[in-house]
Order: sequence, then structure tokens, then C-alpha cells
Amino acid sequence: MNGADSSLKSFMGRDERTVEAIIAADEKTCLKLETTPEILAERMEYFTKVSYPCFTGAVVVDGIFEVETQVFRGKLPCPFGHTGLFRKTLTTLTNRLSGVSVQWTALNIHLLREHHFFEGKGCAYRLEPEALEKALY
Repeated sequence: MNGADSSLKSFMGRDERTVEAIIAADEKTCLKLETTPEILAERMEYFTKVSYPCFTGAVVVDGIFEVETQVFRGKLPCPFGHTGLFRKTLTTLTNRLSGVSVQWTALNIHLLREHHFFEGKGCAYRLEPEALEKALY
């Protein structure tokens, strides 16, 4: 896995490309969308933080975005070997204008910001750059 932790395999899904090839392809898509993984991660983190304290369900942000964050017991490590652990969360966002819904975890935000890694095709938490961009704005 070219220096990546062996746990990275579970983030690959059924994708047969290398981690580097996945990252390069998604960075190219972000360029076409005129965004970056860091910008997407910041926007995702914003919505997670806004919805985090709402224990009764979804919150509507700016009259457009319906957002809910669920928190589960436990923490996850970065598969690239970064120190620290990430809370098990699942944020669901629906853009009421575009009709696009996406889900992400706290670890997804880290993987985008620090590694530009959207995960492999077929992975349960794979994030598609196009869908993120349509949902987040």
C-alpha cells in the first residue's frame, strides 16, 4: 500500500486502483469543479458542527440544507497512520434545492483535508466529489 497502514485496505472498496491513482483522479475532478478537497472538508466540518448539538433530529441551515449528525460510541484511527482518533459520527446532509443527499463521517473530513482521499469505489463511505459539490453549495 505504499507506506499506508494495512487498515487502508478497508477504505478501498472494490477499487483496483492504487491509493495514489484514486487520489490523483479525485484531485483532477476537483480541479474541474473549481474546488479542492480542503474546501469541501471545511464545508463538511461546518455542517457537522452546526448539527452536532441537535439531538432531536435534523436542523435546517440557511433554509436550504437539512443536516443531521449521529454520534456513536468509539473512535477510529487514521488509516494513513496519523496520530489521534476520530469520533464515530455520521452526518447526513440534503440540499433541498438540488435534491442531492450525501453522508460523511468525522474521519472522512480528515481524509479529505489531510490526504485528499475520497475512498475507493465501492467503499461504503466513498464520497464522490461531484455529489459533494452539488450538495454542499
